[in-house]
Amino acid sequence: MGKLNTSHLIEAIIWLAIAAIFFIYSFEFNQKIEIYKFGATAWPRSILLLLVLVIIGNLFYQRANGSKAQLGRVGISEDDLDGADKSLSSFINIGSFIFLPLIFAWSLKPVGFYAATPVFTALVIILLGERRPKWIIGITLFIYALIIGLFMVLLNAPLPQGTVSPFYDFSAFMLRMNTQLQHLF
Repeated sequence: MGKLNTSHLIEAIIWLAIAAIFFIYSFEFNQKIEIYKFGATAWPRSILLLLVLVIIGNLFYQRANGSKAQLGRVGISEDDLDGADKSLSSFINIGSFIFLPLIFAWSLKPVGFYAATPVFTALVIILLGERRPKWIIGITLFIYALIIGLFMVLLNAPLPQGTVSPFYDFSAFMLRMNTQLQHLF
């Protein structure tokens, strides 16, 4: 088994189980699509296949090299974890990174994508450590403009509008602006 240990195998089994669960769940929405001959499950299953290939490749790599750190490689080795910061604030920061996307996803129905996205983006930037207000606002507006440009203008994809009054009104304003912009071209 080379330099494989039990933790490597457990990790691979967990990832393979996740891929299998998602593959089985993909049969729930397996249907034909008029404009795409491979159906609704082609891309999710392709990504799952890539995930399985990465898992297998990782097992082969760990069999040959184990968990030793490589020189010139970016990251942290297991030896460096002993001196890592394990304060309460680091655990809160990690917990925030876990729960913030869940809160964002939950807020999409009542608040809508158009109003929730800039708040989510700004909070992620703050969690990453940026504290200068001008940079937070600037980066948030830049990312928001890219996302809106991609989904509204390029893809013309419908996004959740929200159901609560001020947020729904903002979403309606964004959609009216998009319609007027589309009619210009």
